[in-house]
Amino acid sequence: MTPMQENRWGRGNKGDMMGELTQRDVDHRELTQALRAELLAAAREAQASAYAPYSNFPVGAAVLLSDGTICRGCNVENASFGLTICAERAAVFNAISDGRMDIAAVAVVTSAAKLCKPCGACRQVIAEFSQADNPIIVVTTCASGETAMETITDLLPDTFTLL
Repeated sequence: MTPMQENRWGRGNKGDMMGELTQRDVDHRELTQALRAELLAAAREAQASAYAPYSNFPVGAAVLLSDGTICRGCNVENASFGLTICAERAAVFNAISDGRMDIAAVAVVTSAAKLCKPCGACRQVIAEFSQADNPIIVVTTCASGETAMETITDLLPDTFTLL
């Protein structure tokens, strides 16, 4: 466990070789105000890279992994609207493409006047990597500064599953 992990999660000692935290170890009550702010800041940075010439609705997202790593994503629109990808899915896919499925939280930032929660497709993708006994936290914020924090289970209580 690195000193960075110790600072973020308040677990372990310097030099402790317990290994990285798993998603199951990260309780949403431990998502401190400072860590929420850092995650939202990363989502704001991603929002600046959004390609949204058709909707003019740039969205940024950031995924927090169990070891404190943050993966970013932004919405990328296409003239063929069905090919557009949302920021939340881009961030999750970014983590997965790096071989990481230990998602603890997802932050979403928009410039809207009120909160915009993830769409149904994004909710389903986030839920795919969530644990039933400790679901992924979703933090959303908007231009007014209003912020909400809830679990993916709150947002999508009946996920689609093949198992």
